[in-house]
Amino acid sequence: MICFPNAKINLGLSITEKRFDGMHNIETCFVPIPLFDILEIQPSNSFSITHYGLPIPGNPNDNLIEKAWNLLLSVRKEIKPVKILLYKNIPIGSGLGGGSSNATFFLVAMNSLFSLGFSSDEIQFLSSKIGADCPFFVKNEVTFAKGVGNIFSSIENPVYGMHITIVFPNVHISSKDVYSKIKQVNISNLSTVLNNEKSTWKSELKNELEEIVFDDFSNIKKIKDLLYDSGALYASLTGSGSAIYALSDKPIDIKKIPNKYSVWSGILN
Repeated sequence: MICFPNAKINLGLSITEKRFDGMHNIETCFVPIPLFDILEIQPSNSFSITHYGLPIPGNPNDNLIEKAWNLLLSVRKEIKPVKILLYKNIPIGSGLGGGSSNATFFLVAMNSLFSLGFSSDEIQFLSSKIGADCPFFVKNEVTFAKGVGNIFSSIENPVYGMHITIVFPNVHISSKDVYSKIKQVNISNLSTVLNNEKSTWKSELKNELEEIVFDDFSNIKKIKDLLYDSGALYASLTGSGSAIYALSDKPIDIKKIPNKYSVWSGILN
């Protein structure tokens, strides 16, 4: 079985509460984007993961697909082993949710492949044990999220048909490190701002993690400025970074973006 886990962006991100468990409650709007990894699952005598494409830094045992496999084994011990071939297009540590998408698509695919009988809600519950934004990728549609990013409500797609340009600064950013530097929480008006005219987004639609990331990586702030200079209607860090995306009504001119950075573009639907 072959599937194509996609990335996501965050339209705004507000930190609303420090939780007793050390995590933070947030408000954000998740938007799926047409940037894909390739995930193939084959029957095998033993479980294994082979990576291709972009490198995956860190401890291999921290791979979210492996965590998803171990989680499945804990509730369905009779599942036969599989061999996983993963081609990475979505950069790691970019805030685009590639690891969470891989793990969730794996759960959905295994549910289908082995007729495990999990409902969509049950897959969401299982995936929440792997990562905070994993449940989003089960339904994989534009969603307003609260809690740790796992309490969902529907929202009309505010960016349908817009062009998106993403710049990858070739930096891996740890979400844990960024969230550990949060000093205050705020009352969110994100849902109101999303309903305003897009011409107001530049001044009103905020990712509150930007300031923390920009303090540590001034070059990422410069990328955002360059995207506005290149014709972006709105530009922002996604999640805890490091990727910066730009939204526009037509393709923007990326000539000002240094060649040392990777650039991807598409159309949102």
